[in-house]
Amino acid sequence: MKLFSTPPLSQLAQSKPSLAPRKPESVAAPTSAITSPRQTSSLSDQTPSTPRLMQIARLAQGGRWRVEAMRALSEPCLLWFTRGQGRITLGGVTRGYGPNNAIFIPSGVIHGFEVSAQTHGQALFFGRDSALELPHSAHHLRIREAMAQGEINALLEAIQREINSERPASDRALRSHLGLLSVWLERQIESNATEAIRPSAARKLVSRYSALVERDFRSGVSVGDLAAELGVTPTHLARACREACGKGALELLQDRRLYEARRLLCDTQTPVKEIARQLGYRSPAYFTRAFQAGTGNTPLAFRRAG
Repeated sequence: MKLFSTPPLSQLAQSKPSLAPRKPESVAAPTSAITSPRQTSSLSDQTPSTPRLMQIARLAQGGRWRVEAMRALSEPCLLWFTRGQGRITLGGVTRGYGPNNAIFIPSGVIHGFEVSAQTHGQALFFGRDSALELPHSAHHLRIREAMAQGEINALLEAIQREINSERPASDRALRSHLGLLSVWLERQIESNATEAIRPSAARKLVSRYSALVERDFRSGVSVGDLAAELGVTPTHLARACREACGKGALELLQDRRLYEARRLLCDTQTPVKEIARQLGYRSPAYFTRAFQAGTGNTPLAFRRAG
């Protein structure tokens, strides 16, 4: 039985029974993703299959690492920032965000963003079994028109109302509002097409590298191994990563592993030696040294601090 010292994200919002039909239409992977039999979703055992809406500030309950460290979800997510500013790294590329920014993140895309007391907004999780027509790639949209801002605020309010509702047909109403939100998103992507940043060669490379990191971070793979698969040198890959997001290739890989290690330590009773094995470390002792170097705490001390 799993014991949670702090509530997992799946318990931070109310949810409704699954809205998907028996044979849901799957959402395609991001265009930058690289499929493999080894590919797994780090949250596949914890993410509910139902839509949830919560305040962005609540995502950081239990530690800011829950939003700032590199991680990927097994369901699509939409972030709607209404106040505050910071930086978000999406698929290995870092940009600034501010008020009235909508950020769509498909399942399996590595991301992390800064959050502070001044950060306000909402996060909508669509659920793993969503049959909605959603984008296949990540999008960072700056919504400047007051009408479009009002539309998304009204849609999110309606979605929250139906999630909380016990009235008849609330599931059908929720599905309809989510469908309208997917239409809103499609229209905003189209209207923001002229503002989209043309990806440089470095950004394209780092996007591919991020997909490989998500696929293989549990295997003990090295940066050199991933660079070889991408057909570049580790030095060139490190330089591209720093250009795209301000972090080196090794830092991105370690950040992804450390997020998963912290999640397992906080949200499960999995023994430290088993976590080390699952994440591809050579030994529990090596894992402990790497974890302490990255977080300032030993795994056991981090788990006790909870």
